[in-house]
Amino acid sequence: MTKEIDTCGLSCPQPVLMVHEAIAAGVDSLDVLMDNEASRENVTRAAEKKGFTVTPFELDGGLCRLELRK
Repeated sequence: MTKEIDTCGLSCPQPVLMVHEAIAAGVDSLDVLMDNEASRENVTRAAEKKGFTVTPFELDGGLCRLELRK
């Protein structure tokens, strides 16, 4: 089952901490919604260090969804 995390309106390091928390809980499939480039870069880097494949999707309104899969 894929866990969804909405980090819109949050600045780093909050989105990275939320992703780390989900990974620590054993989640191996995450969809992360975000609205800024810094979060996108930092979450991507953190997830890849944990062995996840990251696939970005550009959404309307300046939003981005990252699919993180183990």
